[in-house]
Amino acid sequence: MNEPETIGTILKTAKTIAVVGLSDRPGRPSLQVSHYMQQQGYRIVPVNPKARHKTILGEPVFDSLDDACAAVGDIDVVDVFRDPVYVPEIVKDVMRLKIPYLWLQEGVCHDEAAGWAEADGIGVVMDRCILKAHSAWSRDRARA
Repeated sequence: MNEPETIGTILKTAKTIAVVGLSDRPGRPSLQVSHYMQQQGYRIVPVNPKARHKTILGEPVFDSLDDACAAVGDIDVVDVFRDPVYVPEIVKDVMRLKIPYLWLQEGVCHDEAAGWAEADGIGVVMDRCILKAHSAWSRDRARA
């Protein structure tokens, strides 16, 4: 978990990021992070059954990862902005849908569920901000 190789692989190879808990409310970290990642060329797939609008960042909002996968096809990574109590169910969905990577944002920690994902062959990043990781990774690549 949190291996630099996994982080680098996600940032280099992922094209489509399902963001579970993406909010359309200005100032929310999920919106700021997703907007940044979208600007970096990643496709953002909002997943939020309680969203106030049908689109966020110009993309349709889905009620579940199942709905998102059915509509979008391949999802490379699931980025989670939910309370840790919801992580086990999200991990079960990620495993069932065979999504290769799981990213749990800062403050989103669930060791047991992350362990299930890793045991199932899913690359896991936990308690890290994908925006901060991407920014650092981009700086490192520019220096090389």
